[in-house]
Amino acid sequence: MYKHILLATELTNESKAIEDRAAAIQKLTGAKFSIIHVNEFVPPLYPMGELAAPYSYGETQEMLTKTAKEMLSKLRNRLDIPDAVLTVKEGSISGKIVAYAEEQGVDLIITGSHGRHGIKMLLGSTANAILHHARCDVLAVRIKN
Repeated sequence: MYKHILLATELTNESKAIEDRAAAIQKLTGAKFSIIHVNEFVPPLYPMGELAAPYSYGETQEMLTKTAKEMLSKLRNRLDIPDAVLTVKEGSISGKIVAYAEEQGVDLIITGSHGRHGIKMLLGSTANAILHHARCDVLAVRIKN
């Protein structure tokens, strides 16, 4: 059975079903439970037509990280898994999730899948990238749109 489960969450309302399913699996297995959220890098300029408005990149990233940590803490409480390890990373979402899983000895990654088709599928899928690069089992829970 699984010994270390990693929930990769977008921290959206759509993610609640995935988060609840992950918590149920953790409770069934008694596995160590980690939750990760990855903020993609924010470009240093905000495009506005022909103009671009610079903003404080560092402050923006700090604010995004702080907000994500607060949301993860609330999630841990909602799922009633007080010893869940919370992690916020910045960068390539699938790359950071797979790297964290390898570093921490995770044997199951649980993530969501939007089930996109057509051009959206060609642009890539985080769940698909995790599935193809992870060295452990991956459970992709369908997000109902």
